[in-house]
Amino acid sequence: MIKRKGITMAYRNGNYSAFYVTEPFSENNLGAASTPDFVYYNMLRMWKGADTSFPFNDSHDKTYNVRDGSDWEKTLKPRLHLRLSNSKNIILFLSSNTKNSRALREEIDYGINTKGLPIIVIYPDYKNKSDIVDSNGNFKKQIKDLWDNLPVFRDNMGTVATMHIPLNKSLITSALNDPDFMVDTMAKASRYYYKL
Repeated sequence: MIKRKGITMAYRNGNYSAFYVTEPFSENNLGAASTPDFVYYNMLRMWKGADTSFPFNDSHDKTYNVRDGSDWEKTLKPRLHLRLSNSKNIILFLSSNTKNSRALREEIDYGINTKGLPIIVIYPDYKNKSDIVDSNGNFKKQIKDLWDNLPVFRDNMGTVATMHIPLNKSLITSALNDPDFMVDTMAKASRYYYKL
């Protein structure tokens, strides 16, 4: 936190990871390891642990953890908002496993519509740039169908810059380093992808 003329401002340097998990959820039980989208988030943390130059700054590490039994309105939702307020972007894992959960809807709605955060969308079901768009630069039907898994994202993504990439470490690294996908230097609101 920095303080200017009596106003406390948060550093907005974190990457907020948004992903679907079945509820109730606990990172500390064996069910977490079998939740696919949580596994992809853990992959980012492992890459950072193995290589400190990997440009992932986990917003979830910036506030204390909460338990599933915590009250949604009094504890869970305010904690999500605080983490998003300290973030420069959202990393959204959007897969065939993604469901329209209350927490994921809140993260995306607050992140886009209140905080104006750009979103780096990672599609774990796909490995190549050609899986995302066709040779004319049109998003493939299989990708658009995934947007329907999360209507709040589908219906609001046009208001911020979104980068759409497959699960590819070098592309993820490029996206995380790109100032066009950081809130203070965000590119024009549009859907972006890496050319084939």
